Amino acid sequence: MRGIVLVSTVLPMALALSGCLVRTAADVVTAPVRVASGAVDMATTSQSEADEKRGRELRKREEELGKLERRYANEMRDCSDGDRRACDKARKTYGEMQVLLPSIPVEPEPR
Repeated sequence: MRGIVLVSTVLPMALALSGCLVRTAADVVTAPVRVASGAVDMATTSQSEADEKRGRELRKREEELGKLERRYANEMRDCSDGDRRACDKARKTYGEMQVLLPSIPVEPEPR
């Protein structure tokens, strides 16, 4: 009777323990591959990520151009009222706009 109880408790524990050892051994063997693939994934940029980054940069440049255009309009209005400082500022702002313009693609005209 005692042998049956011993076999019924020890055998399942031994099988469960051997499964844990196999799983641990498999984890140890595959760990370097998982680490290396994670590093490669972090080092490379997918096409969609590159597109998103380009879109963010483009929107940022367009926002900056919009700010410069509004500032230029205000400075030109003040310049036309006779403020020479505003005329100097308007020339400087216009120069900044000319530097920024080539980096913004032209949108196609609607058909």
